[in-house]
Amino acid sequence: MYGEEINSSVAAGQREVWLVAGTRPEAVKLAPVARACRENARTRPVLVASGQHAGMVSQALRAFELEPDVDLAVRRGTGSQPELLAELVKGLDELAERRPPEAVLVQGDTTTTLAGALTAFWRRVPVVHLEAGLRSFDLDAPFPEELNRRMVTQASGFHLAPTENAARNLRECGIADDRILVTGNTVVDAVESVARREPVFENPELAGVVQRAATGERRLVLVTVHRRESWGEPVRRVLEAVRELTRIHPDIRVVLPAHPNPELGGLARSVFAADPNVLVTDPLPYGELAHVLAASTLVLSDSGGIQEEAPAFGVPVLVLRDVTERTEAVDAGCALLVGSERGRIVHHASWLLTDPGARESMLAGGNPFGDGRGAARAETVLAWLLGTAPGLPEPFVTGCPSGAEPCPAAAAAGVAELSG
Repeated sequence: MYGEEINSSVAAGQREVWLVAGTRPEAVKLAPVARACRENARTRPVLVASGQHAGMVSQALRAFELEPDVDLAVRRGTGSQPELLAELVKGLDELAERRPPEAVLVQGDTTTTLAGALTAFWRRVPVVHLEAGLRSFDLDAPFPEELNRRMVTQASGFHLAPTENAARNLRECGIADDRILVTGNTVVDAVESVARREPVFENPELAGVVQRAATGERRLVLVTVHRRESWGEPVRRVLEAVRELTRIHPDIRVVLPAHPNPELGGLARSVFAADPNVLVTDPLPYGELAHVLAASTLVLSDSGGIQEEAPAFGVPVLVLRDVTERTEAVDAGCALLVGSERGRIVHHASWLLTDPGARESMLAGGNPFGDGRGAARAETVLAWLLGTAPGLPEPFVTGCPSGAEPCPAAAAAGVAELSG
């Protein structure tokens, strides 16, 4: 039922910590932790690709010069969530039987996250939850992620909260303070490291769009929409809003990486087939996406990761959802919840594209999500749990202070000018 490839560079018999990823966002946020573990050599990180999104984990890790140590191939039939969870648990449990881990690090709220946590919990292996404590308090949005992360909280022995708000949510769920550490979000670490590198684009047209944005010739607007609750009519409304924006603001160029789901990607391509101001691409490698984001003037997205990454580049975000579990972005003013209503999207986007003062006001709060040391804190927690570090690290307190210079990622990438 399962195919498995194991990287021979991972030596058998050593104390191992699994870092389990099934989607690109998981891989991106786990990659800095894997690198920190390898650099400090206090734990042996084993990057396990669960097979949830075949090939996507490997693609994401390449941006960090990493690859999966274990690559599980999961057979899918119906494509349903119950089938996926059952197959993932079976595959991970079979792997644990052959090479049991001493701890398992899971990230976020995907089906892989839940499967990894349950597999470890049932085997009485400590579960560490990276990006713990996020809550929308609505089981329908995001669906099924809100339920996934609540269940993972109950199975976890240690909780790496990205922010103090997330830590507060955990405390209100009855989690003891000594089982929580505020680390900052490791996506900040990830985007900083990628943004320092010279951009290389596979698509020449995309390279041209980013270059013209960098020189101020055109303004770039990045649009991403992929969440399950957005499928159907909400996506259609978003695409209609984007089409209207290109009509009202002919100087903008929109980049829209299409979701791999054929229905979503096909819809975007059909809507913008004759629109020269909208470039619909295949899903972008993480390194390319980071540089597109750095060059953007504005982002429209339902992605949680984008909400965390954009502040590092001083780019405001219109969140295409009715609720967000990343309230820090909204509280700091660097994101606005606009939902999927066409008129509301057009109104707020036009406001930010035409009023420089409005955009500057959204950028004043800095990045509330991290300081680029989240992975180092996570690595220390893992080492402490396994007895190879003397104590826990100091928690993350705040990101870039209000009114400060651009965050380190933006400074390193030279994007203060790109995002103008």
